[in-house]
Amino acid sequence: MPGLASSGRVFTREDFESGSRTLLREGRMANACVYRFRYRGEEWTVKDFSTRPWWVRKILAPILFWRELRAVRRLAGIEGVPSRGFRLDAAAIAIQYLPGTSLSKSPRSTMTVEFLKEMEDLMTRIHQAGIVHLDARGTGNWVVLSNGKPGLIDFQAGVCTVGLPKGLRKVLEDIDMSGVLKKWNEFHPEAMGPERIARFERGTKLRKLWRIRGYFGKRK
Repeated sequence: MPGLASSGRVFTREDFESGSRTLLREGRMANACVYRFRYRGEEWTVKDFSTRPWWVRKILAPILFWRELRAVRRLAGIEGVPSRGFRLDAAAIAIQYLPGTSLSKSPRSTMTVEFLKEMEDLMTRIHQAGIVHLDARGTGNWVVLSNGKPGLIDFQAGVCTVGLPKGLRKVLEDIDMSGVLKKWNEFHPEAMGPERIARFERGTKLRKLWRIRGYFGKRK
C-alpha cells in the first residue's frame, strides 16, 4: 500500500512519548487516541493506535493512514487545510496542526455570508485537487483560523477522485458540498440564490441514497 513509508518523518516515537503533548480525544476501540504535540516550535496532530487491539492496528489503521496521507499530500499548498503529514511508526500518523477555534465552539456571529463563501471556495479548491472530504457536514472538522478564515481538518474519510468516472466524481462532490450548503441554509438562506439551493437539494438527496456513506464518513 503506497504512502506508508516513514520518509519525511520529523520526529520519532521516542520524541513523541517524552515530549509536550495534550490528549484531545481518547476515542473508542476502533478509533485513534488523538494528541496535540509540539516539537521544535511546530505543532502536530498525532493519531495513535498503539493501545488498540491487534486487528485495528494491523488492518484498519494502515488503511486510514494511507487515505489521510494521500489526501494531505494532494492538498499541499492549499491554504486552510493541513499540507504536511508523515507516518510516525506502524501505529501512528502525524499531521500538521491547524491552530484556531473549532467552528463548533465559535459564536453564531462567525457565520457571515463572507465566511460561508470562503468555506465554499475552500471546498471547491479541495475538489479541484482531486479529494472529497465526506465528513464536513457538521462543525467538528471546521476550524476558524487565526486570520478569521475557515479551515478544514481530519481527512481520514477522504476519497481521491482522480480517475473516477466523471459522473461519480460529480456525485461525491455534490454530497461533500451539501455539508457547506447546509450551513448556508441554516444561517443565511436568504442569500443562497437558486444555484446554491438547487445544489443543496441535489446533494442532500444524493447523500440519502449513498448507501455506503457509513464507510466514507460519519453521519451527522
